[in-house]
Amino acid sequence: MTKRLRLTTFLAVACAAVVELSASIPAGYYKSIDGKTDADLKAALKSIIYNHTEVSSYSNLPQYFKTTDVYPNETNSSGYARWWDMYSDIPLYTNTFSGLNREHSFPKSWWGGGTNTPAYTDLNHLYPAEAAANQAKSNYPLGVVGNATFDNGISKVGTPSSSSGGATKVFEPADEYKGDFARTYFYFVTCYSNLTWASNYSWMLQQNAYPTLAAWAQTLLLQWHRADPVSQKELDRNEAVYKFQNNRNPFIDYPELAEYIWGNKKGETFHLNTSDEPTGEPTLITPTQGMALDFGQVALGKSGTAQLHFRGTDLTGSLELTISRYDKEMFSLSDVTINTTYVNSDEGYWTTITYTPTAIGEHTSKLFITDGGLSGSIGVDLRGECLPVPTLSTITALPATNITEDSYQANWEVPSDETIDYYVVTRTRYINGATTTEELVAEDNYLVIDEFTSNESYTVQSVRLDYRSDPSNVIMVEKAGIDGVLSDQPALGYRMTEGGIVFRCAQTVYNVAVYDVSGRLIRVIPIVNDYDILELPYGAYIISAPSQRAPFRILVK
Repeated sequence: MTKRLRLTTFLAVACAAVVELSASIPAGYYKSIDGKTDADLKAALKSIIYNHTEVSSYSNLPQYFKTTDVYPNETNSSGYARWWDMYSDIPLYTNTFSGLNREHSFPKSWWGGGTNTPAYTDLNHLYPAEAAANQAKSNYPLGVVGNATFDNGISKVGTPSSSSGGATKVFEPADEYKGDFARTYFYFVTCYSNLTWASNYSWMLQQNAYPTLAAWAQTLLLQWHRADPVSQKELDRNEAVYKFQNNRNPFIDYPELAEYIWGNKKGETFHLNTSDEPTGEPTLITPTQGMALDFGQVALGKSGTAQLHFRGTDLTGSLELTISRYDKEMFSLSDVTINTTYVNSDEGYWTTITYTPTAIGEHTSKLFITDGGLSGSIGVDLRGECLPVPTLSTITALPATNITEDSYQANWEVPSDETIDYYVVTRTRYINGATTTEELVAEDNYLVIDEFTSNESYTVQSVRLDYRSDPSNVIMVEKAGIDGVLSDQPALGYRMTEGGIVFRCAQTVYNVAVYDVSGRLIRVIPIVNDYDILELPYGAYIISAPSQRAPFRILVK
């Protein structure tokens, strides 16, 4: 007998104020690329964009996204802005980051995922992404999907219909965002060509400074770049990121650069317009008037530091730095004067600013930059928020599921009454008597772990304001158990129906779990039989069972 399973849930939404921006390339910012060709042009761009002010921390990325990734004129009834998510069209709002991930659009696994590079928190390739779409995208290369295994109307994942560097699955964004992703990838391989690419994820890449992109990837990205020109969204975002990081995506400012480096103008010399060249007057290229140095959220008793990059042309003498106004006593400088000889160089000069809050609450001040031959002063906003030290309970790790020959899914329980920024999964591998460990970052209460070659274990910690909980219990994952997991297990399928899904399974399936897009377990259904119906309100869900190799994701409309 078919039974009808009812599930009701509540979708909370909210938002934040939107800042209207206009693009303005600082005079002299790109002066060093004038007259360059091919590899030299790419190298000159790298020298400009690599040295930038890093955002405060991975935890604080949603605070930056509130400026860089919201619709300018779309709010809910409470006045909160809608997140601008290029992976899904599910309306989520900025009072919460629940249901979203901090997504490295250029997958971090491709360079090993190390946090010791500015790439890890570089806003030029980090975007908010709806959790289910992000999980489906995984770390697959960009490409054109032939047969989709995931399609939410914005993102497709599936087998490729054209060259893909040998990848068996690819991620295809919506047409309106294909140019955005292409220019993001152009930026990344220009800024971080020094990184070492993981050999098993190098579908789109070559290990060299030029051209860095594989031939098929150059063709694909150039096609998307031409078909989807720079939008107002990209112009506004580029300016917003510049005010945080002091660097820009040159392929948004000068889209034709992609043609000179990889496309139909390769071999030709690139020249700036004369109006873009320095005038001979003392000019501070970075930082600029109105830039915001945001320290994000810092726990009481801790300090936040930021490296501020200075670069200019024709400056004389020294620059004078002064912190003034409001909560000035909570911000301090490593330098109060800077020799402009260093600032005028191509490498520029770095100085450190520290935020040490002494009271709970939001704090602001202003850095004033004078002299150096400048007319007047340049002001940089300083801001941070101090919160109480978090109390974090110990996570309970759960047994691994979806174990295959080369991967498995690590799982854990999520504390219901704690604010968590993200989770750290410590993976320990036991190979030929040797033990190796690595830390992996997860946004949800599960993580698919690849390259499973031998017995291993994992523990989990929650992270809030850079504090970590104590490690969880240890979960062992054994190679010897794979055959028993995979053999003679009933497959769970489904088809969509109005207001939910109809389960399809050859045999009874037990303990079917339903999660919302934030990874929160909503319900466990003890027994599911063929043609049972699960009713769900509008939204995205993840459904899994112990007998399944992988969860499936659904969107109820």
